[in-house]
Amino acid sequence: MSNFLSVATLPGLNNLAMNPCKLLNFQLLNLSDGETFDGESGEREILAVILGGKATFTIGDQFFERLGGRPNVFSGKPYSVYIPCQADFSITGNGGAEIALASAPSDLLSAPYIIPPEKVTGASGGAANFKRTFFHILTLASQPELPARRLIVGETFLPSGNWGAYPPHRHEKDNLPFEAFLEEMYFFRINPPDGFGMTRYYTDEMDTSYVVHNDTILMAPGGYHTVVGAPGYTTYILWIMAGNQRVMASVDDPAQAWVGRTVPMLQELGH
Repeated sequence: MSNFLSVATLPGLNNLAMNPCKLLNFQLLNLSDGETFDGESGEREILAVILGGKATFTIGDQFFERLGGRPNVFSGKPYSVYIPCQADFSITGNGGAEIALASAPSDLLSAPYIIPPEKVTGASGGAANFKRTFFHILTLASQPELPARRLIVGETFLPSGNWGAYPPHRHEKDNLPFEAFLEEMYFFRINPPDGFGMTRYYTDEMDTSYVVHNDTILMAPGGYHTVVGAPGYTTYILWIMAGNQRVMASVDDPAQAWVGRTVPMLQELGH
């Protein structure tokens, strides 16, 4: 079973053709102006991340009108909407909207809520040619006041030719505080869109590499993973995680862990 595929971008709701993860799921919703999608969360929590455009959400008796605004993922921080389990909802495009739906099992009967751009915290990680910028959309460390059962969601931007998730890391075993079991998916966009990147995904039993294009996704129920963008192109990653607890704890591949220890020195040198 492959852990990498292209995501369909047809009008309406697009589902993954296959999914090796037991907890995580990803869907891509494309709505034209005035088009409405009706859904039920059931026994799952959903974070709707508006990739581009505007949309109106009705979740139970809650109404969130004309959210969004960035034309695409490379134009600012997102609006997102948390849809709790056991909720009926509808989403209507306002001038058109593209929305990522990340979901995981949940029994948390929370009220729905908006995560506006001003609540999305940004930072940078790494150094030199593995430096990247990331946004925390829904994480326990950066947004502890926002309830969720399992979901952890954010965005990463790789400058031209840079590596991300480097050194390669994994989070497949509950061994806190060092490592937490977290399934993960990376949904990619490239700017300009004719660009590409590469991702490596491997375990003790297999070692695979894939070509990253627009609207491709890496699904990592376990194992080490890393990604690099081609020179001349910016690589966007929507990362979603879910596990037994909402703790971001990972371990680096021992073979490259020494590179991570050089980050303070490189930053001090201005790299």
